[in-house]
Parts: sequence; structure tokens; C-alpha cells
Amino acid sequence: MLFDLDGTLIDSAPDLGAAADLMRTARGLPSLPLERYRPMAGAGACGMLRVAFDMAPEHKDYEAHKEEFFVHYEACLMQRTQAFAGVGELLDVLRGHGLFWGVVTNKAQRFTLPLTQAMPLFGTAGTIISGDTTPHAKPHPAPLLEAARRLNLSPSVCLYVGDDERDIAAGRAAGMPTVAARYGYLGMDADVSSWGADAEVTYPLGVLKLLELP
Repeated sequence: MLFDLDGTLIDSAPDLGAAADLMRTARGLPSLPLERYRPMAGAGACGMLRVAFDMAPEHKDYEAHKEEFFVHYEACLMQRTQAFAGVGELLDVLRGHGLFWGVVTNKAQRFTLPLTQAMPLFGTAGTIISGDTTPHAKPHPAPLLEAARRLNLSPSVCLYVGDDERDIAAGRAAGMPTVAARYGYLGMDADVSSWGADAEVTYPLGVLKLLELP
């Protein structure tokens, strides 16, 4: 079992949104509610800067704003972030049935490493692949293929769960069955049914029903 991180295993939107909102208030702009940031949290800095400043990567100041966002996020990485309800139980059941599990995220190791080290939840992960572990990030299949390689498993026997269209595209390209996590961030006006996932779940423990595990 392989999982995306933000929006699939953990709810990091409050810290991501807080980092972007701090940039707004520092510039004299009014604060925005978390509800504005949450749907785009899965897109990381790109999503947060789009909400906070309507700024796209093509903007001349984007790279400077992105690094400023990273600095703020690094400072509040674990202040409000927590696992979604049911995730701990889900992972315990998987392990109880002898299933390996791991993480494949587009989040840079700069943030993934301290975050997963701070949360005991990740102590049993068989592998954690960050966005910069391989030369390509999702939707490229390379990170998922690397996770399967590290677990010494064929990609075809791995199931990938994620809350972004890129997750499903990467899983399909890697030859893995995919599950769309509808409880995650999804993005603005996402048409999840068009992603081509093999299945969908509306809460983390729904994965157990797909696997027909008690």
C-alpha cells in the first residue's frame, strides 16, 4: 500500500495556509480563511501562492515568493498538522495483515523528513519517497517505481492512494491500481470521476473495505 502524504494521510492545510497567510498580512493584506487555502493545499507552494496572491509560476516574482513561503512553512511545519481520523487504525490493520506500506509525495525532502520524523505514525513506513528523491515528481511514474523497488515489490502488486489527479496519473503510468481519496484537498472544481482511478474512498478506513480487510 502506497499513499500520497498531504491530503491523504495527513491534514497539513492549516500549516500550509498559515504560512501563505503570514505573507499576506506582512504586506498589509487582509487575512484569508483556511477554507480558501484548503482545496489547493495539495498543490503546495504553487497552490498557496495562487490563493494568497493570485500568483502563477510564470510571474516574475514567483521564485522569490516561493522561497519566502518555504521559510515560513518550515517554521510552522508541525504546529497544526495531524493525521486524518482513522489513518492510524488503517495503518495498524495493514501491518497486522502483513502488508508493507509507504509514502510517495511531491513534498520536498526538506519538509518531508522532519515532518515524518516528528510523527510516530511514520515509524513503520517501509519507504518514504519525497518529491526530489528521483529526478521526476508526480505525475511522472518514477517516484512510485522507486518506492516499489525499495520495497522489492512489483509495481503491479502495489496500490496507490492519493487525493490529486497527478497521483492517479502517476499510479496508472507506473502500472499500479489507484484509489482516489475524496476526503482530501482535490483542488478547485475537481472532477474526481474523470481521473480514471480504479476506486474511490470518502474516508481513510474505506481503503480496508476495498481490500476486504476487517
